[in-house]
Amino acid sequence: MMSEAPKKYMNPYLAGFFLGFVLLAAIYITGRGLGASGAFKSVVIQSVNSVAPDHADNTAYYADYNASHPDGPMKSWLVFEVLGVLIGAFLSAVASNRVALKLEKGPGVKNRTRIIAAIFGGALFGFGSQLGRGCTSGSALSGMAVMSFGGIITMLAIFGMAYMTAYFFKSLWIKKQ
Repeated sequence: MMSEAPKKYMNPYLAGFFLGFVLLAAIYITGRGLGASGAFKSVVIQSVNSVAPDHADNTAYYADYNASHPDGPMKSWLVFEVLGVLIGAFLSAVASNRVALKLEKGPGVKNRTRIIAAIFGGALFGFGSQLGRGCTSGSALSGMAVMSFGGIITMLAIFGMAYMTAYFFKSLWIKKQ
């Protein structure tokens, strides 16, 4: 599928600088930071509205959300942001010759285990983002950009838990010698 070798990744410090610049521009232009979990909530709510409209009308959570979004959940700016991220990621992969269907995993992990772990981890992350009223982008990055104490605590909690959890799961990714 790929004829030439993929290009090297961008310097992570430069990529971090660009991420900060995009975040600053988003806050300046729109008055809001970046985030993604709200887009997925919009898709779920639109699905419930389509499949079970009576349930959506008679449940306070859905009714409140629909009342606050009179144009519909799919017109949320977060939906367009996530679509832009997906299109941009695809274009970046094409430009750097990295478009491929492959399952990345450690040498001691079976395909089934990796897929189940990815689905479970994604669902757990989605549930946590709703409990925390936002994902890492919205809560931590955007919160820290405006010097929110909650954003700083969120970032510390995310990295702290990641380091603690990585210790127990590193054997799935790192080949023992």
